[in-house]
Amino acid sequence: MAIQLGKIGYLNVLPIYHPLESGLITNDFQIHSGPPSALNNLMDAEKLDISAASSIEYARHPDKYYLVPNIAIGSRGPVQSVLLLSRYPVEELKGKTILVSSQTHTSAALLSVLQKELWEIETTYSTGNATVTLEKGERPDAILAIGDEALNLRFHPDYTHRIDLGEAWRELTGLPFIFGVWIIQRKSWKKSESKLSKAVSKLLEAKDWGVENIKKMCILAADSSCLSDDEMCSYFDGLVYDLAEEEINGLTLFYTHLKKHGLIERVPELHFIP
Repeated sequence: MAIQLGKIGYLNVLPIYHPLESGLITNDFQIHSGPPSALNNLMDAEKLDISAASSIEYARHPDKYYLVPNIAIGSRGPVQSVLLLSRYPVEELKGKTILVSSQTHTSAALLSVLQKELWEIETTYSTGNATVTLEKGERPDAILAIGDEALNLRFHPDYTHRIDLGEAWRELTGLPFIFGVWIIQRKSWKKSESKLSKAVSKLLEAKDWGVENIKKMCILAADSSCLSDDEMCSYFDGLVYDLAEEEINGLTLFYTHLKKHGLIERVPELHFIP
């Protein structure tokens, strides 16, 4: 049977999935695409073997998953696709309402941490679709936009204050921020260790190919976006796909903040595939 692989439906993972979906790297994956929140739910329901997932999903269920080594999606500063778009300076958002994309788990948690640790403000939240809300003529006080939607809305004229959450995290900690990781069902690994081990090799091979051909990937991504080639390449330049020591330190510190503010029960140990 094919290995069920989850794919975040955003352009930022194109360098990893293009070589798999185009056949440049042969594989035995059946790929399921969706927003991070949907993939989190599919993994939690044990309907996928391997998936990209919100980093907070691993923290919520560390006993169910193994981490795939050497692969992640994050930034070492401005990420451009996780933005707080506001009609007011951030310090004036105290007591106001932020519209949060229903597609995000990690970015919403990061916003909560930044409010407490960096900006020292409290707000309320509502959940919804920012694009649809704006098309209706509504103008929330602020919007947390992620993924391709953030790239499309980042210069909206009614939201003159734009806070990049990747950059805000670096301001707070000096470390990279890891928005997404790749995880494997422990049950799947136990049943098919050899097959999944080969699948992980294919996934990492695809990541390496994508990073080596990042210029081609950003031009390809621009073809299906409102961004120019140069804008898309600038976006890709700010992304990290590794999960090395510095990225692990940033991820662990994020989990520490989540525990401090009651967003997870404990700081999980990072268990990679055996």
